[in-house]
Amino acid sequence: MNIALWIVQGLLALFFLMAGVMKATQPKEKLAGNMAWVEDFSAGQVKTIGILEILGAIGLILPPVIGILPWLVPVSAIGLALTMIGAIIVHLRRGEYMMIVVNIILLAMAVFVAYGRFVLVPFV
Repeated sequence: MNIALWIVQGLLALFFLMAGVMKATQPKEKLAGNMAWVEDFSAGQVKTIGILEILGAIGLILPPVIGILPWLVPVSAIGLALTMIGAIIVHLRRGEYMMIVVNIILLAMAVFVAYGRFVLVPFV
């Protein structure tokens, strides 16, 4: 189970790191071509979402690797799960139903990591 959790943590971290860097560094106008939802948010809000995704990605991997505050892994996973719940709400409101599938998959992965690291195989 530990290996499965590490794999899912790595995949989540990679996805959210890439998405977060894109949101944090690209202008809102450039993002709007691929992410129509950014039209509903200010440039600052989009950058904040990106920075939070980057921090969540770091929180999934770095604490247990350096051996400092490993309880941050499930906390980061919960934060990313909440981000996906917010994304689902935004996409539902905008009628972007195909995007919700990706959000649900990422939500399930984040919940798996949170439960796995809190209950099944916590870092000691």
